[in-house]
Amino acid sequence: MKSKTLVCAGLAAALTMSVAFSSGCATRNEEDMKQIVATVDITKSDNLQEEGLSDYAAAISSQKDITKMELMASFYNVGYSYVQSGSTYAEVFEMLVDALTGTAVLTQYATLSLIRDKSAGNSSYLQEYLAKSTEVERYEFLLDGETALNDDGTEGYDRVLAARYSLYSGINSSLDSLEQSIIDEEEDSSSSSDTRTIPGGADEEREDYLPLDENNKNKLDYNIFTGYEGYLIGDSGAYEDDQLEGSTRATRRKAYASFITNLRDNFLIGEEEDVRDVLSISYIQEEYLSQLQQQVINEYYERYQSAQEELIEKVDGDGVYTFLQSRYESDLADQTNSYSQFSAFESAMSSVSDTSFLLYAPATEGTDGGSYGFVYNILLPFNAAQNVNIDTSDTSAQYYFARKALLEDITATDQRSVWFNGATDYSFDASADNIGIDYYGKDAGRDYLFFEDNLLHGDRYSKLEKYDGRYSYNGTVVENDDGSYSLSPAKLTIDDMLAEFEAYVEYVMGGDTVEIARQDSYNVDDYTQYYTDETKDLPDSQKKIDYSRFVYAKGKVDLGYDFTQQTQLSSFLANMFVSEGENSAAYKAMSAVNELQFAYTTDTSVLSQYIGYSVSAFTTSYVPEFEYAAQQAVNEGPGTVYVCAADYGWHIIYVTATYPVGSADGEGGAVYGDLEWTAEYVLKEGTFQNLYYNWIKDSTLSSVTTNRRAVINELFGGNATVTRHEDAYRDLLELDSQSA
Repeated sequence: MKSKTLVCAGLAAALTMSVAFSSGCATRNEEDMKQIVATVDITKSDNLQEEGLSDYAAAISSQKDITKMELMASFYNVGYSYVQSGSTYAEVFEMLVDALTGTAVLTQYATLSLIRDKSAGNSSYLQEYLAKSTEVERYEFLLDGETALNDDGTEGYDRVLAARYSLYSGINSSLDSLEQSIIDEEEDSSSSSDTRTIPGGADEEREDYLPLDENNKNKLDYNIFTGYEGYLIGDSGAYEDDQLEGSTRATRRKAYASFITNLRDNFLIGEEEDVRDVLSISYIQEEYLSQLQQQVINEYYERYQSAQEELIEKVDGDGVYTFLQSRYESDLADQTNSYSQFSAFESAMSSVSDTSFLLYAPATEGTDGGSYGFVYNILLPFNAAQNVNIDTSDTSAQYYFARKALLEDITATDQRSVWFNGATDYSFDASADNIGIDYYGKDAGRDYLFFEDNLLHGDRYSKLEKYDGRYSYNGTVVENDDGSYSLSPAKLTIDDMLAEFEAYVEYVMGGDTVEIARQDSYNVDDYTQYYTDETKDLPDSQKKIDYSRFVYAKGKVDLGYDFTQQTQLSSFLANMFVSEGENSAAYKAMSAVNELQFAYTTDTSVLSQYIGYSVSAFTTSYVPEFEYAAQQAVNEGPGTVYVCAADYGWHIIYVTATYPVGSADGEGGAVYGDLEWTAEYVLKEGTFQNLYYNWIKDSTLSSVTTNRRAVINELFGGNATVTRHEDAYRDLLELDSQSA
């Protein structure tokens, strides 16, 4: 399966606008859609002189007209979801007009700003810009030689080529959607619509990816495939690898015909316009201009952000990053105040990630020093026949003893059949000669992996998040003539599953790092053994269940840390997000166990959690067997494995992280202790300071960018520069009364 980039906004609208809107919006025609709903011209602003842009006003050769067509496109892409959420049509359309005029203001400002910067070293630059005959040529000239910066400050992708690639890939994505429907209809496809959560980053293209010609890095190795001369699959460059299975020149032509029909039906192009050359179509040219303008905005933001980075990276005479230190101390103080109550801390636990940190852990008084933490949960369930005998309301020792016999008959199977025969086929045969990848299960003839693009084409596709990707499908796979698969998954007992767990985690970590031992205490031969020693001789109504009896096995993954030392735990909590290098043992273990979750667990809600379920040191909402085992495991630290029995089946619990700073005597504390904020720590991967620095830099720059847009619109978006023609879209504002 090959992924596609997201369809750009205008093209998505072209595909969707044929859907009926409402009875009050049924009368649409070409002239109506051409009406001007607003105009923008920032050269009329008194602030132009103060910003040093007045000398370049001629670059805004004409005011920006926003058409009703653009407003409707924006509604279908963004606005309709707001209506579905309860907003009125009037509120939504006014909001959309604000957004469209705001973008126009920003585009004009960024254009003048970039021309000003380039004119500083070339007094004739503005005249050269104005000498270009079309807006497209002017913006290509303006962006000539501009490249986005990589994270390390080196030059990244060419902005003009990025604009073209965004346009071309957007058109191909639109055509792919239409063509897939044609292929499915012709093949009378009956593929399942079932889905299963996929790991983060799966089939996502990197933001900085550009397919360039190997012999000419200034040329795009990518083109549109329409099925017509000049746009054949052999001319499409890198797109050829993305061609849909079952695609032919004929099906692509049909898709292109539907695409053109959608454009015409929605008055985006005229009936008489020649559409044989897709790039010459007026609407596509307008879309290309929009992509170029977006790159100008991106270039302005990047230049603006570069200036702001100096504040974040400011150091004093002792080499201390003062902005970072001050921000950390402020955040820690806020969390110390907010998380003194566990309920607030528990709520914050649900959002922990590599860009959202817990800096303070509250006290655990009343829990014998229990810890807070996170666990993965691989649930191996009872089957339908066994479930008949499960009574979740029965908490008697006799019931638990009867349930024990049922647990012995549970067999687990690989749950990823949906990734073969579901809505999307993510599988690939890794044994093919051209693959050349090592993977777990290869010697046993298990040859199917998933997410080929991510695993084999890292230059183009994102890395999978906390998912190693080398655990082959556990069973036999036969590909049928119709493209579907016949699957026969292996059946694993709990002992088989633990053997797979140990073997795969050690495979990913590259050593003898896992040890899991079965617990003698699990082996009760009489129901009375389920009672605690303290209560076993009391009347039945006073007897209590000993939940340690449900722990089938315990173990540990050696992560290379001594978790009895607070400094070691703090180092681990930073390193658990480091995917490469000598400090990545924690990340590797987490990635292996997470992949086993995706393969086997039937508790699919855990697949949506960044590092698993949060486990409280206090009473939880989990079933008591799971609560006991999870809390005990968390108290033993990251890397701990517990296997317990419960009414849902077997739970294989893996501790991903713990926060045991809070103590039983009522004292909370800083998770990362006393920190130094010099370059030695801030710039060293694997330290908390480095993780925090990268997060603060990204979030701060994102914030200043958002604020800068607001400032620009405040300075240049007033009545003097923005004119609304409300009569042109009054019918849209009155839709609420028409549909009432």
